[in-house]
Amino acid sequence: MTTTFEQKPLMLKLHKKLTDDEFFEFCQTNRDWRIERSASGEILIMPPTGLETGGRNFDLIGQFFIWVKRDGTGKGFDSSSGFTLPNNAVVSPDVSWVKLDKWNALTPEEKKKFALIVPDFVIELKSPSDSLSDLKEKMQQYIDNGVSLAWLIHAEKRQVYVYSAGVPVVVLNEPASVSGEPVLPGFVLDLQSIW
Repeated sequence: MTTTFEQKPLMLKLHKKLTDDEFFEFCQTNRDWRIERSASGEILIMPPTGLETGGRNFDLIGQFFIWVKRDGTGKGFDSSSGFTLPNNAVVSPDVSWVKLDKWNALTPEEKKKFALIVPDFVIELKSPSDSLSDLKEKMQQYIDNGVSLAWLIHAEKRQVYVYSAGVPVVVLNEPASVSGEPVLPGFVLDLQSIW
């Protein structure tokens, strides 16, 4: 029997909002933590995932890596990459992808920090300790800030929530795979190893 508990990230409220450079420095000083910043400036420290979730995420990245290298039209990122969204939130999706023209428009200095750039595609993998309602809000935040396609994978329930700009959320129950068309031409995520 699996015990499931939901845990909110630790939220730090500071006396003043950190500038982008100060927040980046804070993250570099605390490299062992997984840190994000909310749109309103709170610092969120995420708990680490368990091994089962880590293994699933490794599989996601492996499958996506193969498509990214074959396709060649964008750059893929893992959960250690921070993106600054237009609403000022700094997020680190489990998997993300940015079209090459957007990536190439960044300066070398911007590429070294949490650049103001919106991924075109993201995946979040729910771990047993994640709050599903918080993750759904995060997915909507991605779409509201310009992400074209976002998948929330709930492995325990074998569900995939598909978020796309301008259309209602689609919930897939026990799919064998999910297609990234038209944002990711030819990418199909095999979910058999994720379940």
